[in-house]
Amino acid sequence: MEIIPAGTRYDFVGKSRYFIVLSLLLVVAVLAAIPLRGLRMGIDFAGGTEILVRFTEPLGGHDEGELRALVTAAGVEDPSVVRYGEPEKREFLIRFAGRAGGAKGEIVDQLTATFEKAVGPVEILRVDFVGPRVGAELRRDGLMALTIASVLILIYVAFRFTARFAPGAIVAILHDVILTAGFFVIAGMEFDLRVLAALLAIIGYSLNDTIIVYDRIRENLALHTRAELPEVINRSINQTLSRTFLTSGTTMLAVLALLLLGGEVIRPFAIAMTVGIVVGTYSSIYVAAPVLLYLERRGAAAVAAAPAGGEVPRPARPARPAGAGPRRRGGARKGRRSR
Repeated sequence: MEIIPAGTRYDFVGKSRYFIVLSLLLVVAVLAAIPLRGLRMGIDFAGGTEILVRFTEPLGGHDEGELRALVTAAGVEDPSVVRYGEPEKREFLIRFAGRAGGAKGEIVDQLTATFEKAVGPVEILRVDFVGPRVGAELRRDGLMALTIASVLILIYVAFRFTARFAPGAIVAILHDVILTAGFFVIAGMEFDLRVLAALLAIIGYSLNDTIIVYDRIRENLALHTRAELPEVINRSINQTLSRTFLTSGTTMLAVLALLLLGGEVIRPFAIAMTVGIVVGTYSSIYVAAPVLLYLERRGAAAVAAAPAGGEVPRPARPARPAGAGPRRRGGARKGRRSR
């Protein structure tokens, strides 16, 4: 099945300079937004408490917003209340910074009393606490996972193709991770383990799409030996365009189903994947391939500027001062040999 008609010859390379500028502006905007808005860490990374509650009777029309107001009234600052599991189970996950003090703690008792007074009988199913030290370890491990994944991808692409293909794949992956994480920074959303899992999935998705384009470029370089590299890149992207749209479209349908029907617990993962699919498809066309072209042109320019045969030019002899006698070969003689 081909969505894009065969023989399409859209000039991706000719328009790539505009999209490269767009990508650079977006990356700079994200890097500038991090110190201005700050990265809002979730409980997984910053530490805090999770309480899973279940109401034994119907809620009487109370939704997450009203329950969040009740939690705030119980003395909890900036809480997060999301529905957990099926709606008929009437279970909710309450998350906030700080320690709850255990199942018999003061905050748990206040929440129980507030819920029973305003909504009805409530049962505390679970109380979990993540300390600041554990959160710091999770942050460090998450960054290490992203770094190790990028290094292994660099090695894999260099082994699968050649070393000249690897930088484009790594730049595309960094581009996708920065823009996806930047969406959460600019939107003021929490960054937690669910978003980290989505970033690792986006790395694999972006690499898969990039390798498909690179593989076709390598095949066309072998088939069309006299064609210029920009022509080969355009031909390769056009040939893989139908496959790219089919893969991105089917993956997007599954992610949108999670986003619309998966509930609040899975929503951060689905949002990150939605942004990552769009950015990853874009970077395979307008980031990875142009970087490959740029590096090839730089390499060709360096080869053209090198001296013919690889010989190093000899330094010129210094000019003799005016009025000096003729240069003697073999140096000056100290005296004449007598016969």
